[in-house]
Amino acid sequence: MEEKGEMTFLQHLEELRWHIIRSVLAIVVFGILAFIFKTFLFDKVLLAPAEPEFWTNRLLCELSQRAHTSSLCINQTPLVLQNTQVSGMFMAHIKISIIAGLVLAFPYVFFEFWRFIRPALYQNERSHSTGAIFYISFLFLLGVVFGYYLITPLSINFLYNYQLSAVVKNIPTLSSYVSLITSITLASGIMFELPVLVFFLAKVGLVTADFLRKYRKHAVIVILLVAGIITPPDVFSQIMVSVPLLILYEISIMLARREEKKREAKQLAG
Repeated sequence: MEEKGEMTFLQHLEELRWHIIRSVLAIVVFGILAFIFKTFLFDKVLLAPAEPEFWTNRLLCELSQRAHTSSLCINQTPLVLQNTQVSGMFMAHIKISIIAGLVLAFPYVFFEFWRFIRPALYQNERSHSTGAIFYISFLFLLGVVFGYYLITPLSINFLYNYQLSAVVKNIPTLSSYVSLITSITLASGIMFELPVLVFFLAKVGLVTADFLRKYRKHAVIVILLVAGIITPPDVFSQIMVSVPLLILYEISIMLARREEKKREAKQLAG
């Protein structure tokens, strides 16, 4: 990519406008594809985590049988949803199509964002940022997959079977179910960007490895609390959710320490 000369504020705005337009078009294109394949999107993707034959549910049931317990066998009761609004199904179709478009287009959207900020970086910053698009996109999509295949079925099982009284029947609406699935998957995708966030914070000196080590116990408690809330009340499920998050935290510490070593070496060389 050729270097651009000094640009005025309005030229920067114009450049940003076209990056945003191309990003929105990519989301729209993928969103339209998702809208067209609505049967696959809803039956095979959105509603699948609540089915007994879903990969995670089958695996946990098999583990439950081997352990001679029933606590891990989840989502065996057929899920019943209701639609209480005339436009409810159509709006849910629109919402999930847009979110699917955003997830599928994320690598390209970040690529456009990177193309906008790249000219403002120094040469050494560009060299240190090699592979940023791949790593950020990979972590986001990995988080989405983690949220979809692990947290989502566990959350559905816990919330759908949670009961205050036998008098109250739990029949969730379609919109609440869609909101639950999308919020979990997107939140997981963002959560998996923790190493990237720490990397940039460490690069500017706002976070240190010693700081992360100092508050490691606090981070472990928070992670265990989150895992305890979104999983059934058994140790195995909490461990399944907690371990990847703890690994991400440890990776963040290593990244912060690496940046500190680079900064120290640069100061000694200078």
